[in-house]
Amino acid sequence: MSDKKRYYPTIWLSDIHLGYKDCKADFLLDFLNSTQCDTLYLVGDIVDLWSLKRQFYWHKSHYAVLEAIQQKVLQGTRVVYIPGNHDETFRKYVGQFLMGVEVLRSCVHTTQQGKRYLLVHGDDFDSVTRYNRLVSWLGDQGYDFLLFLNRWSNRLRRPFGGRYWSLASWIKNRVHKAKSAIEAFEHAAAREAKRQGMDGIVCGHIHQPNMRMIDGVMYCNDGDWIENCTALVEHTGGQLALLHWSDVKKVLQIRKSKAKESEKSKTYQAA
Repeated sequence: MSDKKRYYPTIWLSDIHLGYKDCKADFLLDFLNSTQCDTLYLVGDIVDLWSLKRQFYWHKSHYAVLEAIQQKVLQGTRVVYIPGNHDETFRKYVGQFLMGVEVLRSCVHTTQQGKRYLLVHGDDFDSVTRYNRLVSWLGDQGYDFLLFLNRWSNRLRRPFGGRYWSLASWIKNRVHKAKSAIEAFEHAAAREAKRQGMDGIVCGHIHQPNMRMIDGVMYCNDGDWIENCTALVEHTGGQLALLHWSDVKKVLQIRKSKAKESEKSKTYQAA
């Protein structure tokens, strides 16, 4: 298996939450170093200023992620940053460039198939869930506890060869109120895209990666790097897909292992 970087014309990332202890920066760094693209969209909550205000935390891997993004800028990748609610301070720089990164409040991406997608972080749709139980259930303490369980479940799985798996996401998808709030968010996002005459929408915010048609509009949520380690990508030809990087890495490792075994077998036969 070649170590050549995977190429995608466009990549979307959001909800990285650098500065938060449960940010999966190592997974993301591996993804950034394994891929290349023409355009990289950072769809909000890249740096978690809320968490940093509560308790300062900045692992060296978080700095490495910023360096990897800057390296893409230097290599000619167009990087667009749409600040979210956790890094809304950067919204005052809308229309400007920060270290070569273009800062926008929202934008429209046209795929190679000619489909137009609205790009927003998604916190503008909070009104549809503000009074839902999801907000109180996923409050700071509750969410921290959920991620605590997530962290330890993966630590227990690792010695047995288990790939990264989101217990937090599994629990959320089985709580009725959470499922209802997520669905309300998705429909609100699709309605806005349809109102603006778009073919689809790409957002983040709710840490729930998904792609589905809603009332004739393609809803895409690129997920997060707290629970799910996902990215949305555009393939050559314009097709969009969600990548679960822990799953992709598992497949690549298996292929690489098989390739090594094959090479060993050929060497043995030749000898």
